[in-house]
Amino acid sequence: MRAIVQNSVGGPEVLELGERPLPEPLPTEVRVRVTAAGVNPVDWKTRSGAGMAKVLGGPPFTVGWDVAGVVDAVGPGVTRFDVGDQVFGMPWFPREAAAYAEYVTAPSRHFALRPPGLGDVEAGALPLAGLTAWQCLVDIADVQPGQRVLIHAAAGGVGHLAVQIAKARGAHVIGTASAAKHDLLAGLGVDEAVDYRSTPFEKAVGPVDVVYDLIGGDTALRSLDLLHPDGLMICLPSAAAADAMAAARDRGLHATGMLVEPDGDGLEDLARLVTEGRLKVLVAETFPLERAADAHRAGEQGRTSGKLVLTV
Repeated sequence: MRAIVQNSVGGPEVLELGERPLPEPLPTEVRVRVTAAGVNPVDWKTRSGAGMAKVLGGPPFTVGWDVAGVVDAVGPGVTRFDVGDQVFGMPWFPREAAAYAEYVTAPSRHFALRPPGLGDVEAGALPLAGLTAWQCLVDIADVQPGQRVLIHAAAGGVGHLAVQIAKARGAHVIGTASAAKHDLLAGLGVDEAVDYRSTPFEKAVGPVDVVYDLIGGDTALRSLDLLHPDGLMICLPSAAAADAMAAARDRGLHATGMLVEPDGDGLEDLARLVTEGRLKVLVAETFPLERAADAHRAGEQGRTSGKLVLTV
C-alpha cells in the first residue's frame, strides 16, 4: 500500500510517499481503507522529533492518527462492524497508527460508525480534535448549563469543536480569536468574542467557571485571574500544563493537563451531536496524500481556522 514514511526527524521535507506492507487485522481488529486522514499539531511535532516521537521509538515511522474510511476486513471476534461499514476513529494514540496511508488496522472499539450527513473529509478531521474537546469539557470539566466557559484559540482545530460542545451542554461561551475570526465564532454560537490582539482578555472577560486553554504559557497564567475559586482550568498542549498547575496550586485554584485517548463511546457521542445538527466540522483545506509535507507547512504557520485534511 502507499503510505507517507519518514526515515529521519526534521522539517516537512522528510515526509515522503513510499510503500508499506498491507496490514492484516488481528483478533478484535478491523482493517479500514482510508479515505481521509486529519492533520493535527501532534503530527508535525512528532515528525520534527518532539510530540510522540519517543513513544513511536524514532524513525522510520508514519505519523497520523485521524482516520475516516471503509471497513475492508474484520478479524475474529469483531461484532461492531461489517465489511463495507463507513467508520471514523483515532486509533492507537499515542502509539503509532500510521494514518497517513491507504489502510489502517486497529481494535474495532477505536472506531465508530460515520453518521449520515458527515462527509469523508469532515469525518477524517473530527476524531482527535473532537475527542480532545469532548474528554476535556465533558469527562473532566463536566460542563453544566449556565456555566461560563472561556475557550482560547476558539477558531482553531480543537477550539471550534470545543465551542460547539460547550454550547450543546448549555454553557455561556467566551472565545478568544483575532477580530477577523469573530464572525466565524458567532456562527458557531460563541456568546462573547474577544480580540486578544487589541484587548487583554483578562480585562474584557468576567469571572468564569471553566478555562479551556489551547495556547499555554502566559495565556494560561493570565487566565487564572478569571477563574472562580471552585472553577477548573484545563491546559493544552500538555507540555504547558505543569507551570499552570503549579501557579494554580499557589493560588488555591485547580488546573490540570490531559492527553486524549482512543474512545469509541466518545466518538459515538460526537456522531450524535453531528446528527442532531449541533456540531459541524470546519475544514480549511485538503491535500492529496502525496502532499502531506505541504499540509504540514500550512499547519505550522498557525493561522488555520478549522482543520487540515489529507485525502487518500
